[in-house]
Amino acid sequence: MQVTGRPHWVGPVRAGSNPRRETVMAVVTLASEIARSEKRRQIYSFAIVLIVFAVIFAGYGQANSMNSGGFLDGLSKFFEYPGEIAIEAWQSETGLLSLMVKFLPALIETLNIAAVATILGGVGATVLAFLATSNLDVWPPLVPVVRRCMDLMRAFPELIIALFLIFVLGTSPVPAMIAVAFHTAGALGKQFSEVNDNIDRKPIEGLHACGANWLQRMRFAVLPQVLPNYLSYFMLRFEINVRASAILGFVGAGGIGAELRRTIGWGKGAGDETAALFVLLIVSIFIIDQASSTLRRRITETERGA
Repeated sequence: MQVTGRPHWVGPVRAGSNPRRETVMAVVTLASEIARSEKRRQIYSFAIVLIVFAVIFAGYGQANSMNSGGFLDGLSKFFEYPGEIAIEAWQSETGLLSLMVKFLPALIETLNIAAVATILGGVGATVLAFLATSNLDVWPPLVPVVRRCMDLMRAFPELIIALFLIFVLGTSPVPAMIAVAFHTAGALGKQFSEVNDNIDRKPIEGLHACGANWLQRMRFAVLPQVLPNYLSYFMLRFEINVRASAILGFVGAGGIGAELRRTIGWGKGAGDETAALFVLLIVSIFIIDQASSTLRRRITETERGA
């Protein structure tokens, strides 16, 4: 019997059936079912969005009716206070630049609070992130415990922690620094652990085969991969902590927040000082962002050159 190289149908075939046609029909049926499912999902999503908007507008109407004024009535006055600040800053006899120099020590105090808190929180976040990542050869029962601890640390706002610490330790920058560092450890730990989840495990396995211990594997196989992202998140958190430290100054933590509380509390006549403080904050955030981009680019270029 001569055997040809042509493919042939193997298995039971119904009389008059066409396998290719049945396959095409199955694909068409599956595609139409997927399209119907997608259409149902869009309808459900649209209905949910409508319900959410209806609840929001109903709640807005109820809240607006309970206020002494009204949202639409007050909207026309929204820019009155910022306008007064701009006018007073423009008409300032002292000059905006000299006021910025005057408040520079307060900004430095706020930056110091944010920097120390970010460094302490970043160190704690790194340790927590390595212990909370399952693909780094960590003892499995430890991972969920550390993750829940980070959830707890993120659950409390810096302001609440700072108020409690100020009640215990008194008004000073120390309570603000501890509060910001505590929250930073939980927030950065979550972000760092997500970076760890996406690493390449081949370097870890290679070092493990060579007899390296756990710390050596983390130092030489994991850190080089995650360091650029760690630095980016660290600098972003530093920006956030500068703003948080400024806010904590309103409750007695010192720094630029205490000066803002004073100038805003005085109302009319202190707009030039308020404007100078805002400009200092904006400039500092801009410098931090540029420094973060530069450091990240240099680290990435160094790793590519190596």
